[in-house]
Amino acid sequence: MCVGTCSRILGPGLLTLGLLSITANIFLLFPSWEWQYLTTGHITKNAMIVPGVWGGGLLVFPAAIHITAVGWRWSSVRNSGTCQSMFLSIVLSALALLGSAACFILSGVGVTEGPLCLYNSTYNQRKMQQWDYPFLIMDTPDLNSRAQNYLYDPSLWNSVCIEPHNVVAWNVYFFFALLIISMVEMVLAALQIINGFFGCICGFCDKK
Repeated sequence: MCVGTCSRILGPGLLTLGLLSITANIFLLFPSWEWQYLTTGHITKNAMIVPGVWGGGLLVFPAAIHITAVGWRWSSVRNSGTCQSMFLSIVLSALALLGSAACFILSGVGVTEGPLCLYNSTYNQRKMQQWDYPFLIMDTPDLNSRAQNYLYDPSLWNSVCIEPHNVVAWNVYFFFALLIISMVEMVLAALQIINGFFGCICGFCDKK
């Protein structure tokens, strides 16, 4: 595939994925469409640091826009040399690769630790309700009696957390969405780095 044609595919693809990443992370801030948990600070920490916004979104956009401009030969890059434009695309793609990798790691941690929620815990043989990460600290009878990961036991998703409603499924779905989006972003950014090297060496192969 020609360098220019490849750029015309990869650029819009990264732009679309960046928008989806930001959208998925915003949804994580409003579990079950409720906004009051954000104002009270009862949102999962890995959602609050918004990796899908800065990692999978803002750090990806410069590469996506520049790659698209190079692929479609916009006037802003047409006067630049091919090697210069492709080298800049390599640098920006590397930045996008780092951002999407950070989003992938933090989203994976978010899935592993589970959500912040209000649940029934046991302390000194006394039952109490508290806000914490029940699937991380494992201090509830339901969790103590089961050794497997909560991801493999959906019956725990609604039985452990009291508030926010359905927060476990909400976090699982959207963190997994971020995992998939960021993984595809990493692949596309890596492909553009390779494409950029070919562009520096061979130039565009589009028919005149």
